[in-house]
Amino acid sequence: MKTIPTTLTHRALPPERSTDSRHPLLIFLHGRGTDEEDLLGLAPKLDERLFLVSARAPFPYEYGGFTWYDISTTAVPDSIRFRESCDRLHQFILDVRAGYPVDPARVFLFGFSMGCVMSFAMALTAPELIRGVSANSGYVPEGTHLTFHWQELQSVEFFVTHGTFDPVIPISIARRSEELLRASNAKFTYREYPAGHELTDGGLRETAQWLTRLIDGG
Repeated sequence: MKTIPTTLTHRALPPERSTDSRHPLLIFLHGRGTDEEDLLGLAPKLDERLFLVSARAPFPYEYGGFTWYDISTTAVPDSIRFRESCDRLHQFILDVRAGYPVDPARVFLFGFSMGCVMSFAMALTAPELIRGVSANSGYVPEGTHLTFHWQELQSVEFFVTHGTFDPVIPISIARRSEELLRASNAKFTYREYPAGHELTDGGLRETAQWLTRLIDGG
């Protein structure tokens, strides 16, 4: 498959099974210190009808891999790189929607850790572009340049997962995300698992079921 020119390096995997000319799209957003290959191994656990795109964060990380931003405090991204990443990711989503044979009404984000933060950033600032977000082990980036549209999320669904023993992003920060979503008009599911900073088998199973329901129009 020919790769379209975009603002971010990425990998694209067409659906294993689909009768649609325009496929539901899932964009993977990885965490710090990895790259666009990191989350593609989850593909066999997800709906075979998904057109998968995995984006690489734009900045090299000093210990290997790539990063979306620097960290100023646990729950506030550094402003300079975070702003650039948000701008480039927003354009990337537009490019992918226009350049690949995907359904613009069924665009989903799957973010882990920093990628989860980026997923929240995109869906909360441009809800018209996103149908659903699988938000794993991250948080809503408050206190940044972003303006969130909390009462314009009626068409977006969130499936939020977090480990109760997470040593990187404490569970208290994830619970703040739940509090914010509860005050919005978004549909969301919030799950905690007895785990660390990781994706769990149970969480992936539930996420896969949630995605399939949305693909089917649920």
